[in-house]
Amino acid sequence: MKKKTIMIVILFVSSLMLLSPAYAQFDFLKKKLGAIVKSPEETLKQTSLSDTEIGQGLKEALKVGISNTVSSVGKAGGYFNNENIKIPLPQKLALMDSAFRKIGMGDMVDNFVLSMNQAAEAAAPSARDIFLDALLEMNFDDVQKIYQGEENAATTYFKDKTYTKLADAFRPQVDKALAAYDVTNKYNTLLDKYKTIPFSSTANIISPDEYVVQKALNGLFFVLGQEEAKIRQDPAARTTEILQKVFK
Repeated sequence: MKKKTIMIVILFVSSLMLLSPAYAQFDFLKKKLGAIVKSPEETLKQTSLSDTEIGQGLKEALKVGISNTVSSVGKAGGYFNNENIKIPLPQKLALMDSAFRKIGMGDMVDNFVLSMNQAAEAAAPSARDIFLDALLEMNFDDVQKIYQGEENAATTYFKDKTYTKLADAFRPQVDKALAAYDVTNKYNTLLDKYKTIPFSSTANIISPDEYVVQKALNGLFFVLGQEEAKIRQDPAARTTEILQKVFK
């Protein structure tokens, strides 16, 4: 039956070629014909998963990614010991790093950097519920776009949906941690020293809490992107049957 159908389509296309010089039409129909005569294995691979299975598998994968991300960055050293997301000195102060050390302020610089990272680590657990809420709000179209999208499609989705909420949730946690580690005073001491430099500019210098929140969220989404890539690319990261089925 299938061979008969294919022959009919081939004859139909051939007749169009003879009747019309519109090669653009032929190119279009050739693509359609190619889709029709795909091997049974290819067709099966495309249609064997239901929308429900894809949605279930994708959401399960993202739950794993969220859990791994928050656990990774929200522990002691989660930011500070990860060179990819470690929060450094603000740019203008970084220009003075060697000068600070020459005048005996090296320990203060190091403690300031450590304290900023500790503040980010303290705030990170608040991201879990916000991510999970965004996951629950994910509809069928979102699932399809993420499943068929770029390697970082899920990370982009979460960033679009949660960035503002995360910033609002991180800020009080960061403020609390900054106070506990005396970060603001350390920052102001370094900044006052920076201001003594002739022709130094204080333009674009942001407060330590805003700086830490921005850098903390950048690091959070960086790690989430890594977790998404693992599930898409690494079979060992697919720890359940549905993940193995959806991302094979």
